[in-house]
Amino acid sequence: MMALLAKLGASLAAILALAGFAKWLGLGRTPRLQDAAHAKSVADMIVPGFEPVEISLDRSGGGALMRDASGRSLLVRPHGAAFAGRLLDAATKVELDKHVLTITPDDRFFGPARFDLGPQAASWAKVLRMTA
Repeated sequence: MMALLAKLGASLAAILALAGFAKWLGLGRTPRLQDAAHAKSVADMIVPGFEPVEISLDRSGGGALMRDASGRSLLVRPHGAAFAGRLLDAATKVELDKHVLTITPDDRFFGPARFDLGPQAASWAKVLRMTA
């Protein structure tokens, strides 16, 4: 009986140690965009050479919309522990609800993204609908 309790205690201690180590490493945390410079560097990793001239961050840092000088629009949002993005095209669906913009790219695996862009949401909805 004592041996069984010792094994159980050791297993529990190991699980707690691994959970603590994962927390210390930051695993399982959703990444956030700190500012426009961070969003710009993420955009360059997703689409090399993408140089945004306009950047709007979600109020929580949970994503961004960017446009370059040629009029291309890029959506960036967290995906697991990293960021993912899509260039938006004519098949993109855009819905506006006050300050919240829901963008659904044609890529069904990417899914919709909801951004609280504040007063900028209406102008982005207009631009994306004209592009789409």
